[in-house]
This record gives sequence, structure tokens and C-alpha cells, in this order.
Amino acid sequence: MSHLISKTLIGQVLALPARQMRTEYDDQADVLYISFRKPQQANDSIMEDDGNIYHYRDDELVGITVLNASQKNPA
Repeated sequence: MSHLISKTLIGQVLALPARQMRTEYDDQADVLYISFRKPQQANDSIMEDDGNIYHYRDDELVGITVLNASQKNPA
């Protein structure tokens, strides 16, 4: 397993709406939770075509739930 971080990933993280984030991975469910606020306090969630669930507080993206996360790992 490679532990290298791609430049693309770094660029994507830097483009996120928050500079501080929390992540949690549930290996039994294979779900990655990413939160940009603590607590998230999302009042809307949308599942997009990429299979990820995007959580919003009004118009602000406050979190992402990545389903089947290990299958989306390019390594």
C-alpha cells in the first residue's frame, strides 16, 4: 500500500471551504466522514452522481460522506 499523497489530492484539499477538518473512517462500513465544521449542524444533504453525500448548512458545505471509500482509493 502506497502512502504517497498526490499533488492532485493536495490541490483538492486546499480548495476545500475550510482549512481545518476532521476525518473519521469506519472500516466495517467502508465509509469516510469528512467534517469542515465542528459540529456540522447540516440542514441539507445531497447525494451526487459520484456516490458521495454532501452536507450543507444553508449554502455552506460543512461535510462529505464518502460511501465505499476503499473502492475510490486510486492506490
